Amino acid sequence: MNAPVKKRRKWASGRGVLWIVASMFAISALIRFAAGPGPALAQEMAALRGETAAPPTTAAAKPAPNAAEIEKILAELKRRSAFLDERERKLDELASSLEFAKVQVRKNLQALAEAEKSLSEKLSISEKAAETDLARLTAVYENMKPKQAAALFDQMAPEFAAGFIGRMRADAAAQIMAGLKPETAYTISVILAGRNANAPTE
Repeated sequence: MNAPVKKRRKWASGRGVLWIVASMFAISALIRFAAGPGPALAQEMAALRGETAAPPTTAAAKPAPNAAEIEKILAELKRRSAFLDERERKLDELASSLEFAKVQVRKNLQALAEAEKSLSEKLSISEKAAETDLARLTAVYENMKPKQAAALFDQMAPEFAAGFIGRMRADAAAQIMAGLKPETAYTISVILAGRNANAPTE
């Protein structure tokens, strides 16, 4: 009677181990099923063949560029670098040209201002000299005898003679006008009247 009991105990013990192994296989199958059927099947097949399956990957690895592609990329980068260097050189040349033009313009403006100042001074000196000469010549005509001065004024252009008459003292101008030819005296009078008419009244 003890022998059957021992057999039953041994059988029960063996059945418990089988249940443990079966449970482990079930848990492993569930984990593999959760990871996806593809990797699970691959691992199962590898396990049956006695091989070690490679770990599953979520995406295919991108192949590394070959030597030709790397050389092409380097050539493109070199070309872009050369293009940028050339554009920077042209910009530098343009900036230098503009700066040179600004300097030349400033120099020309300064030279023009100096020339204008010099011309203005020369014109002022010339005008003063001309005014001095006219004043001196007018004084000479005023101090001449009226008959002699009238003879000279008859030979002058009416506009030129009118300029001197207008600058003289009234008494000297009257004496010279009295000695002129009537036509000459009339023309000079008209010219003097026209100058006074164009003069501002206010």
